[in-house]
Amino acid sequence: MISYTKDLASLARALASEGIDLLDYLAHLESLIQEREPVVKAFLPEENRFSRLRNEARVLLDRYPHPEERPPLFGVPVGVKDIFRVQGFPTRAGSKLPSAAFEGDEAKSVTRLKQAGALILGKTVTTEFAYFAPGPTTNPFNEAHTPGGSSSGSAAAVSAGMCPLALGSQTIGSINRPAAFCGVVGFKPSYDRISKMGVIPVSDSLDHVGFFTGNARGAAWVAEVLIPDWRPVSLDVQPVLGIPEGPYLDKTSPEGKENFHHNVEKLAEQGYKLVRVKVMSDFEQIAARHQVIMAAEAARVHAGWFTKYGSLYHEKTQALIREGQSATTAALQEALPGRERLRSELMAAMQGAGVDLWIAPAARGTAPRGLQSTGDPIMNLPWTHSGLPTLSLPSGFNPSGLPFGLQVIGKWYADEALLVWASGIESVLGG
Repeated sequence: MISYTKDLASLARALASEGIDLLDYLAHLESLIQEREPVVKAFLPEENRFSRLRNEARVLLDRYPHPEERPPLFGVPVGVKDIFRVQGFPTRAGSKLPSAAFEGDEAKSVTRLKQAGALILGKTVTTEFAYFAPGPTTNPFNEAHTPGGSSSGSAAAVSAGMCPLALGSQTIGSINRPAAFCGVVGFKPSYDRISKMGVIPVSDSLDHVGFFTGNARGAAWVAEVLIPDWRPVSLDVQPVLGIPEGPYLDKTSPEGKENFHHNVEKLAEQGYKLVRVKVMSDFEQIAARHQVIMAAEAARVHAGWFTKYGSLYHEKTQALIREGQSATTAALQEALPGRERLRSELMAAMQGAGVDLWIAPAARGTAPRGLQSTGDPIMNLPWTHSGLPTLSLPSGFNPSGLPFGLQVIGKWYADEALLVWASGIESVLGG
């Protein structure tokens, strides 16, 4: 049964066809979570979690008695980052604020997963308000290292095998970075292809809803459920891969650069054409613009809560909100068009060089030691800023056994092609 945990597509098929008994699978997860959760701390506590799940599983089995009629995620347990509203669960957004402050309709993404047959395993730990104040979650590869953030619990839960799928969000690097640090696949779609409704925002102009799985095939399986206008594509040629040369790529750490160059060589050996393209010469301005938008919009989101509960906020979140309060409307309006401008520049560079996908390190290096910081999201920033779809793939290990990740970036609203091509790249990297 453990062999199915990483391959979500195989697990989903087996649960639907009764190749795996759903109640037996839940018993397996219960045992695994009892073993690993005390160290990993990926989930928010819940009394009688598995009694609830077994009851929900029986309801599901009664609703769909015939295997051939079962939906695509029948019985698949899902972890949900605690900024998503889920009916029957309190939402705290990793904060000390009362959950009543965040009540509202269930997140559309959660509802779509439920309609596809998924079971909600539980809420996963997030940094406070999906920013930088960390929770208790540890890295499953080494508990002394961060799992990344802000989707800390979701990435760690999938990495530890405690669930095959978990929802996350990204405003700078909150999916792709923890995916890299935890050795799993993290998918951030094109901006707004998965609904943000029912999710506590950081910055509406920058927030993306995405998820974590064990491999690229599983990511494609889930994307088809969560993206309403999904259009399957068939591609029988290798993509041309672009390497974004310039000040952006220079942000990678020495160990990250070594791993990246090693993976570039592996891809070239397998026949991939790689093109080096100079882009983002104004990278520092891009990063500064992103910060202006995020801080200003976060201050607006939290205006009422911060007035009432300001003393309950972590100092890192307080600093972001105060920075945003000092930003002028004019500064925000000047920064916002930069998103589309960067997207256009990157797309034009791809077209001019004949590039189908960009590749870049998913993080500066491996997960830093300590839990006081979730690491630097700088390698994810321009792709989030431009709204292009990104997928982080495991790409090897450092001598200490910590994972690296490779970021693969597609064209605007061409998420389908990105996920088709990602499986081939994944097979070359070897995880």
